[in-house]
Amino acid sequence: MINFAPAMEIHVLEQIPSQFSRFMAELRDVEIQKDPMRFRANLHRIGQVFAYEISKELAYETRSVQTPLGEKIMRLPAEEPVVASILRAGLPLHQGILSVFDRAGCAFISAYRKHDETGAFNIKMEYVSCPDIEGKTLILCDPMLATGASMKICLQALLEYGQPAHIHLVSAIASQEGMDYIEKNVPYSHCSLWIGSVDEEMTAQSYIVPGLGDAGDLAFGPKMQS
Repeated sequence: MINFAPAMEIHVLEQIPSQFSRFMAELRDVEIQKDPMRFRANLHRIGQVFAYEISKELAYETRSVQTPLGEKIMRLPAEEPVVASILRAGLPLHQGILSVFDRAGCAFISAYRKHDETGAFNIKMEYVSCPDIEGKTLILCDPMLATGASMKICLQALLEYGQPAHIHLVSAIASQEGMDYIEKNVPYSHCSLWIGSVDEEMTAQSYIVPGLGDAGDLAFGPKMQS
């Protein structure tokens, strides 16, 4: 008998109309993007929505809460997740998620595209800071899921710090190609993919179209190319 791994759970939040779509529209709008503070604020709000939705998937336990007038039995999280982000573009999204999971541990990864003279690139990783994630819920966020290579490489680096009970991968905008890549190259049995919106195309330089541009530059200003 052949046992097949269950399909990865994929959640696309824009499939259900809500205020979330306005945050996404402002994130993409070329005029609103001229205000870096607004761009960061929208990523922050998007992160909050993702965190709220992910919170519905976590384990809970009943606890007694003392009020000024008595006690109330409530369902509270059984444990806190670890929130990881890919520097630098992931920081506003990370902060949004962390504002909901305000007791979570944090992990940070420095990774970027290293281009050669032909325009091709490899993912270069220089730094990882991560707590113990053995048996915990790991949330790894990056605003853009283009090829999927960065997400996979960074997840592999984090798994050196333990095997999570469940992994949630979060991106505001994904290409269909990137989603397909993650589905094929990340363990299915304990991983969920959370996407704000899916775009069908990528340029020859692997930028999502229509996308929104370079999330890191829009949030923190243009960087010098090395």
